[in-house]
Amino acid sequence: MFDFLNSKKEGPADVKEIRQELLEFVKEQLRGVESGEGSGLHSIQLYMDPKPEERHLYEAAVYLDNKQKLKDEINKIADDYAIDLPAQWELDLYFEDGVPAKCIKSEMMPVGLYLSTKKSTLSTKKTSAIVRVLRGQAEAESYTIHAGKEKVCIGRDSKAQTPEGFMRMNTIAFPSTIPDESNRFISRQHAHIEWNAQEGQFYLFADEGGIPPRNKVKVLTSGGEQLRLQTTQIGHKLDDGDQIVLGESALLEFHYLNETT
Repeated sequence: MFDFLNSKKEGPADVKEIRQELLEFVKEQLRGVESGEGSGLHSIQLYMDPKPEERHLYEAAVYLDNKQKLKDEINKIADDYAIDLPAQWELDLYFEDGVPAKCIKSEMMPVGLYLSTKKSTLSTKKTSAIVRVLRGQAEAESYTIHAGKEKVCIGRDSKAQTPEGFMRMNTIAFPSTIPDESNRFISRQHAHIEWNAQEGQFYLFADEGGIPPRNKVKVLTSGGEQLRLQTTQIGHKLDDGDQIVLGESALLEFHYLNETT
């Protein structure tokens, strides 16, 4: 195995070595799962905190643009070692400032792994949510959103033209005409929320305007964990009570609505 933290090579390790060590790390943790428990696995969550100059290597190593490739390699490992994984297990990839405490941490890499055996605890009836504006001035104080195919876009002004010339409709809109300091750093294409039908939950994604350092989309989870969305491709699964910071100080709060028949 390769020791990336104490490597004698000059410069960062290459993509192939990083991927090999990641897969070795995942394999060892999966082999530690007791017989029969693998079938109860819901998701494999990989958290990575590489140096800025090495991040592009890690992104390539995990096939960030097509994570199914990494999932296929993990499935092959499971087959080789008779680890019984369910057919529909999920692979979640996160780039974070620090590896969360809940993770098993690699001794070789700035990587942590969390094996989730919990399926969504949300009732299938929880297909609506409310997003409240706690700081900043939007067109409304709260917004009720529903499961469906349409994205709930968040940004400055209700109508905004993208760099490609198309019109974007922001459901949660912060008017540029309002002199509120919290609105100042909200981009016209800041973020969006979309429904994941397979998991029965809403996900938050950063858009192009929510990626730059000063505009970064940040989340304080209901469990007290602070996250930053580093890419437009990887979303955050929203839980009841999550708080969302847009720009420097605009603040939203997310809650699922209990529904009755």
